[in-house]
Amino acid sequence: MKPEQTTTLRFLGKGGTTGDGCPSVYVTDHGTFLIQGWVTGQAETVEIPHLLLGFVGNDRFIGARLKDTGRGTFLLTGRPVTDAGTLAQLDLYEDETAVEVPVCERTFYGVAAAG
Repeated sequence: MKPEQTTTLRFLGKGGTTGDGCPSVYVTDHGTFLIQGWVTGQAETVEIPHLLLGFVGNDRFIGARLKDTGRGTFLLTGRPVTDAGTLAQLDLYEDETAVEVPVCERTFYGVAAAG
């Protein structure tokens, strides 16, 4: 089995708690988003505040389904981050973990169904 390689991260933004290790979003050196969020009991799912999406940029978006919790947060499912070197770059609290999700480019700004 091939060992995981440490990912280089570029910080995009954080928010949602009063501490310094807030849920955060990063872009990786291999073109994905790394999302730091609250633990949900499922390794592949984190909870993030709505405001975190504002840091991904105008012409790109998170390429994963978000489920609105109805309380100002989303549940987001991705690939759990387990590499110790990558996790060491994060300021994780006990109730936080990280997942990796695709970066998608926005190519359409119109209505969903013209008619």
